[in-house]
Amino acid sequence: MVSVKRNYNSVIFEVKGWDKVFAFKSSLEIPVEHIIAVYAAPNIEMNFLDSIKLLGTSIPKVFRAGTFYQQNEIIFWDVHNTENVIIIELEHEHFKKLVIEVDNPAEAIAIIKG
Repeated sequence: MVSVKRNYNSVIFEVKGWDKVFAFKSSLEIPVEHIIAVYAAPNIEMNFLDSIKLLGTSIPKVFRAGTFYQQNEIIFWDVHNTENVIIIELEHEHFKKLVIEVDNPAEAIAIIKG
């Protein structure tokens, strides 16, 4: 799970608990101007053959955390419960998207949008 905080000009995504170990990341700080879209994606698929793990952990249809190559993009994942997933689309960043599980998707989206 990831917590979302916003300061004046950036959004901080903090990876919680053991997911830091599985994802090989503890946090990401993204400038607000690099976020081009954010939306809820409940019940997103985590299939076995839909991505290539670059650095992280994946148990198909159960858990995915870390850096993955998917649909010709580098994407950061941290998802256990697909019902609470949001996707953040980025530009001018290493990751093209963040696919993350949050406690409350509507609240996280509101924080990101400011």
